[in-house]
Amino acid sequence: MGISINPQVLSVKESATLAINQRAKQMRREGKEIYHFGFGQSPFPVPQLIQGALRDNVDKKDYLPTQGLPALCEAIARFYHQEFGYHFEADQVCVGPGSKELIFEIIYLLEGPLLIPAPSWVSYGPQATIRGKEIIPIMTQRENGYRLQPEELDRACHQAAERQRVLIFTNPNNPTGSCHSEAEIKELAQICRAYKVIVISDEIYSLIRFNGKPYASLVHHYPEGTIVTGGLSKAFSAGGYRLGMMLIPKTLNLALLALKSLISETFSAVSAPIQYAALAAYGNYDQVSEEVQRCAMIHKVASEYLWERFIKMGLNCPKPEGAFYLFPDFANYHDKLRAQGVLTGLSIAETLLQKAQVAVLPASDFYFPATNLGVRVASVDYDGAMVQEKFPGENQMSLEWMEQLFPNLVKGCNRIEEFLKSL
Repeated sequence: MGISINPQVLSVKESATLAINQRAKQMRREGKEIYHFGFGQSPFPVPQLIQGALRDNVDKKDYLPTQGLPALCEAIARFYHQEFGYHFEADQVCVGPGSKELIFEIIYLLEGPLLIPAPSWVSYGPQATIRGKEIIPIMTQRENGYRLQPEELDRACHQAAERQRVLIFTNPNNPTGSCHSEAEIKELAQICRAYKVIVISDEIYSLIRFNGKPYASLVHHYPEGTIVTGGLSKAFSAGGYRLGMMLIPKTLNLALLALKSLISETFSAVSAPIQYAALAAYGNYDQVSEEVQRCAMIHKVASEYLWERFIKMGLNCPKPEGAFYLFPDFANYHDKLRAQGVLTGLSIAETLLQKAQVAVLPASDFYFPATNLGVRVASVDYDGAMVQEKFPGENQMSLEWMEQLFPNLVKGCNRIEEFLKSL
């Protein structure tokens, strides 16, 4: 039977991160040895405190308020004040089925073009496309660690003319692992205020930092125009729980009212048992903070190992400072790859999968040109429970420990290195 589909939706392909995850898993089911550097899911167990709260609240079956369980909203507001110095009240918090859904809904509600620093997470652009919203990529530079610079933001805001502008800003960044400094944030805040930019600050990785510096957020310097999103998925290793939150300043109260209306007509409320589990995480963060910090340290060790290997291979790659991603490129091998017919990011990703058994994503999925030879690497292909139990500490790590705890990371790097030597 012939049907008609919204053309905006037809133009959107399946999420690149989800697609590579399913492809790598299928290849493994077929008996192929695949080193899965393509999907960013924290490998650690959900903290027992959160698991216990979920078990204890399986009987909670009633619809909760659209905005979220009141005690959870209070706990989230308190958590962000204690950990980051933000000043949001409980009635400024919305709980949703993952920050991804909340970002989609706020993008849907806000008028004006969406400014996306490149590289950025794969789903921002498709979400804007579904809305029919103009997308303005802001190209960043490798020499700046792919961190958005004030002059780059200024040019993009000027390009958007006199319309309302919306900036999506991820810190720490997916796909690069970069973290903005306080000085950079201050300057970006001045540009945002000058153009009255509405910022969606995606801070899902804010607890996974390893550069030793205090967390810098636009909320500290542009609170009146900055919306914050976060969730359980990364620091608490609970992606499948699908719980995120959005904190909206009172100066943007109309957006909060509109979001509550949209929620009431879409997902209504997040699963009640999951909200009670989240209440344990945010209401008793002091009981899980040591575990969260230990996992962040493991992410650091894994990420820095990959970075050191990539640099030794002759790849260009800024050193990661947070999250669990790296963004190397093969530009130094351009001529040799071209001789093999490899001219695009998509072709280098496919070549690595077929010849090195390493799954990665091309830079083009993150708003870079098709011919950019960069790829996004996730540093989480290991047994998180085992590593968490046996991790000896950052200062005790050696090659023997790396091979024992992170065998797929070591072998994957070996396979990439062998491939490059064969060119």
